[in-house]
Amino acid sequence: MIVSIIIMLIVALIVIALWVSAVQQHKEKQEAERRKELTKQKKIIEEAEDVLLNSANIPMSENILRIIQRRIYDALASMVQLSPSSKELKSRLNEAKQRLGGPIEANNSDSLVLPDNDKQLISLIQGIKKLRAVLRSEHSKGKIESQIFVAEDKRLEKLQLRINVESQIKRGLSARSANMVGSARQYFEKALATLNSVSYSDEYVNSKRQEVEGYLETISSELKASNATSLKKKAEQEQDDLDVLFAPKKKW
Repeated sequence: MIVSIIIMLIVALIVIALWVSAVQQHKEKQEAERRKELTKQKKIIEEAEDVLLNSANIPMSENILRIIQRRIYDALASMVQLSPSSKELKSRLNEAKQRLGGPIEANNSDSLVLPDNDKQLISLIQGIKKLRAVLRSEHSKGKIESQIFVAEDKRLEKLQLRINVESQIKRGLSARSANMVGSARQYFEKALATLNSVSYSDEYVNSKRQEVEGYLETISSELKASNATSLKKKAEQEQDDLDVLFAPKKKW
């Protein structure tokens, strides 16, 4: 009898130990998932804030700025749910809510000043790509109307095209002024290929295509003239050599 009781107690202890272990593992798994989700939301906020910082360099409409502000607010709301005791997160959430309800300074202009530094130019292009990725993400979640998404994404696509084309033209003109005709032609050809690759046609695309084709025609004419001059000089030199070779020998 005593042996049976001892065996039952041992079994009960084993069951309790297994149950406690399972509960502990479940809590650890939940905590790991919570931390993973917090990290994900934090990354979303950081990327959105980086995009907002680029608003000084990239023209952004009110729609885009509101979308990014809403993205930050939603991410902070998720973090507060995951960490309800965090006063810092609650404070940041309140600030984000106030920004959503407050006025906003948008820049709907399509004018853009290209930076001279290649590193800054790359950063500008990357900023636009990140912004377009944010818009796609929010649209896939149903947080942006399709009409607004298409219009804003098309505007950013045209802005990205403009940066690419203008930078190539700028480099081509610089190379040409330095008498690097071959390099200049390559830059202009890249700009023309970029313009020809777009699926739409507007005033900017047409005017820039004509401008670049004009540069390429000028370079082609200059190269032909240069080659003709070189051939003429070569022919004259060869003729001079022949004249010397077959000239009457002088008697000394």
